[in-house]
This record gives sequence, structure tokens and C-alpha cells, in this order.
Amino acid sequence: MQRVIKRSTKPDERNVNDPFTNLPPELNVEILMKLPPKSIARLRFASKHLSTIILDKEFTKLYLTRSSAQPRHLISVHRGGSNMQMHRFHSLSQDHPLPSNYEIVSYKLDPNLPYVFTPPVRGLICGRDGTKMMVGNPSTGQFVSLPRIKTRRQEILSVFGYDPVNDLYKVLCMTVVAKRSNMSRVGNVVSWEDIVSEEHQVITLGAKEKWRMVECKYPHRHYLGYQGIYKDGFVYYLASYNKKRSLMSFDLSSEDFNVTKLPEDKMLQQFGELVNHAGKLTIASQAYSSTIDLWVLEDANKEVWSKAAVVVPPVTDIFGTFHSVGLMGILGTGEMVFAPHTSRVLFFFVCYDPKSKNVREIVMNGVVDGSDTIQVFSDHVESCMVL
Repeated sequence: MQRVIKRSTKPDERNVNDPFTNLPPELNVEILMKLPPKSIARLRFASKHLSTIILDKEFTKLYLTRSSAQPRHLISVHRGGSNMQMHRFHSLSQDHPLPSNYEIVSYKLDPNLPYVFTPPVRGLICGRDGTKMMVGNPSTGQFVSLPRIKTRRQEILSVFGYDPVNDLYKVLCMTVVAKRSNMSRVGNVVSWEDIVSEEHQVITLGAKEKWRMVECKYPHRHYLGYQGIYKDGFVYYLASYNKKRSLMSFDLSSEDFNVTKLPEDKMLQQFGELVNHAGKLTIASQAYSSTIDLWVLEDANKEVWSKAAVVVPPVTDIFGTFHSVGLMGILGTGEMVFAPHTSRVLFFFVCYDPKSKNVREIVMNGVVDGSDTIQVFSDHVESCMVL
């Protein structure tokens, strides 16, 4: 028996008495450009006319261009220890970081999945817990799950980035395995030089997203506990190559790997974290003193680096009492962002200007409690992109 499908003759409720249909298109765009991403996301369901504009890639690019001129701090807070796993993102202005100027987006996570997020890219952010991964827009609260990573191993490094040539977002994942063919052992201990990142996988965000293996001509080992960063169509991360610490890069368009030698510096071979320093790729290296060495990559093709030493005040001078703190990034103004690794009821971080020696303290009341996991990101831009 053939099934007859009746189509509703009722008009779309969003078309009934929609005031935006009577306004010129350029005025609708101007109205949307003045709204925060959360409000734009709601209007997409309230007005079919505005939804057409909001879903247009050109409007997304226009909104992102405006937001790029107003970078923000992004605070990621995961609250566990109960049946109600909650994750919140706090976005606040870099120029006016007052409690009244930050937005909060909350959403419920799967139980017992403390996602660790990579630095945001063009308004989007990527989180991973084991082989589970999600990508989302922290400004709108929209998050989507990606397929599980194809591996049984847990030593994974994931880096999130954007391919400007093809206008695509991609995630690169690597897992560590031991090369049994030429392992050198002392007892049952495998030499570090014999451990490499063997599985290299990429996923492209889209309707038919799936993980696929990519080839790497440079046998290397990524460092666990370190983050990669995105810049100008490439993702970068620190790794061991030919028994030396090196800078690895991955072209998100051609999907080719490359390696850049680090300067012959003993401390740099042992310490250092990648940061974005006023648009330049920088390794911030700090050993046991109050001096932080900033190694700036001036020319990747010629492997030219410059070095600047910055003396920072003792932790007790900045935070009042002893805390375990870390350098979270360097703003376009040159200010260095420091934040404690552990949560507290009164959460705050500081921006230190090495030129003027000024310290700005950003306090966020009621943001965390003693069980929360916190990540601080700088130079976040708000996006209204719909996933």
C-alpha cells in the first residue's frame, strides 16, 4: 500500500508578522552586527528572514572581522564531582575586564568526561577526553561531537586549526607507539629516541567528517602535556626529532609536515612552551629563575630566531601568596598573562607589562570552586558561526 504524505499548509510561524522582512537588507545586517553571538543564535530560530543572513558565510566572515579588532580573554571552567557535569566559558574584554563585561555560556557534558581544550581558532574551540572529541562555538554554546579517534592508545596530542585556502576547519591527532625494530633497552626501559608519533590522523569538519591517516616523512615524538597552536594556516607543536627538541609544523591545506630546528641553547632544549606573541610564533622558556627567555621565530624558512630575556616579579609579589602559576599567553600589547594552575573561590589572573613593569589584576568572583579545572586563553575572538 502506498503511503500518502500530507504536507502542512500552515505558514512558517517565523514568517508571520516578521518585522525584519520590511527592513532593508543592509539595515538587518547592521542590527545583527551590533548583537552578541548568543542573541544572534536565538534570532536564527525567531526570524526566517534573519536566519538566511545569519547562515550566510559572508555575514559570518564580516562578524569575525569586526570581532578580531576586539580580542577577548576566554576562561574555560569544568565542574565535576557530581551527576551534573557542567562546563562554562567566560568571555571578557581585554580592554575592560570588569565583572559586568563578561559573558557566560554553560552546557551539560557527558558524565565523567573532563574535556581539555586546545586554544580557540577564529572563535571556535576543540576539546578532547581520551578518544572522544568535540568542537564548538563557546560564544553561542553550540557544540558538536566528532567521531572517536581511530586508536586504542591514550597518549594523544590533538591540535585544532583552520585551512584558509579551502575555508575548512581541521583537527590533527597523533598517538605514540614504540618502534620495535630498533629499540634500545636498558632492562625493560625503552629509550626515548625509539618512541615516535606513528599514527597521524586528520579530520575535516563537515557533513561527512571522518578520521583519515596522513603520511609524515619526519619520524618524531610529540611531547605529552604540551599544547600545539594555530597560526596562518599551519599548526605547530614541539617534538623530539633526530634526538633534539624541534618545532614541527603541519600545513592544513597541503597536509604536509615540516620541521624547524631550534637554536642551540641548553635551556631551550629542556624547557619552553609555545605561545602566540603579537602575531609571531614564540617559545617561552623559563627554568629556575625569574627570567623568561622569549625565542621568537622571525623566519621559518631560514630558521631565524631572535631572543629576548624578560625578568618577571616573584610569584608572591604578583599573587600575594605562593601559587603554582603559568604563562598563558602574550597579548598584542606585549603584556604577559599569568594564571594559577589550581582553582580557588576567588579566581584571578594578571597581565604583566615588562616595559612599564605594571601589573593588572583581573578578578572573577563566583567563577570557580575548589574542584574546578580551569584553562585561560588569550586573543579569543567571538564568532556567530553555526555548526
